[in-house]
Amino acid sequence: MSELEDVMKTFGEFGADKGILVNRDIAHLVASGHRILSMRAVEGLEVRAEETVTGIAASVRVLEGIIIKNPVHLCFGILHKKGIQEIKMNVQLERGAFASFIAHCIFPRAEKVRHIMDAVVEIGESAEMRYSEVHYHGLYGGIEVIPKADVKVGKNGRYLTDFSLLSGRVGKLGIDYTVWVGENAVAELTARVFGHGNDSIKIKEKVVLEGNNSRGLIKTRIAIEDNATAEVTGITEGNAGGARGHVDCLEIVKDSAVARAIPIVKVSHPLAKVTHEAAIGSVDKRQLETLMAHGLTPEEAVDVIVRGVLK
Repeated sequence: MSELEDVMKTFGEFGADKGILVNRDIAHLVASGHRILSMRAVEGLEVRAEETVTGIAASVRVLEGIIIKNPVHLCFGILHKKGIQEIKMNVQLERGAFASFIAHCIFPRAEKVRHIMDAVVEIGESAEMRYSEVHYHGLYGGIEVIPKADVKVGKNGRYLTDFSLLSGRVGKLGIDYTVWVGENAVAELTARVFGHGNDSIKIKEKVVLEGNNSRGLIKTRIAIEDNATAEVTGITEGNAGGARGHVDCLEIVKDSAVARAIPIVKVSHPLAKVTHEAAIGSVDKRQLETLMAHGLTPEEAVDVIVRGVLK
């Protein structure tokens, strides 16, 4: 079995669509460790990538006015027990362009693995980018995931991102995103993570509303159990007239897990408004009793509630 076949086999085992490789209408980039295994662009989308000593350096550009109808699939991972993968990504959407990206990050056997993502994103005027990053981890917890992004959203642009790590052990997670939002532009950041064992979760997301009538939302949903820890820092700055931002953090804890939320809001313009909401606690007792009244065991009821929060 080739390395590409092995990656795609594992990809399929997690319920993903292996058909993306054969569909010529779908752009993709597949990399294992520091090796590029498969790559395809489509009309209006330019993809350049090269192998480095420890990972991949790639640039993606969507040309002016182009609408990419199918999601662009990015598949990164390490199938071995040990290794390092550093992804440097530069993404540019020109004026009026639209594209959605789905990043699949696969580490099924990780015992000592580091995955580092460093992205620079530029969204042009009236352009829109949707980015979904889904992680599939094994049960060992021996992985360190460090995604960092610096994003600029131009006038009337839109940036929507969703990070989820719900399968397997988290290991160590350290997210660091900063988004600069221009006039009449919108940024929405969502993160959903389920930690177990001694997993360590640290999320820092910052939205700077620097354009008139800009909008920003940071939404975080965390569930931790056993001895896992979580620290969530959501920062929103309102620096222009009509800017509106909100930080929304909900963390559920079980067993000996420890959670911390740090919402930070800053307003430097009299016509801007930023709000925040943070809640940390155990499973809602009334919901638990209702589910148990329908025949679920306490453990099953808790699992249903936690999964509902993370949807």
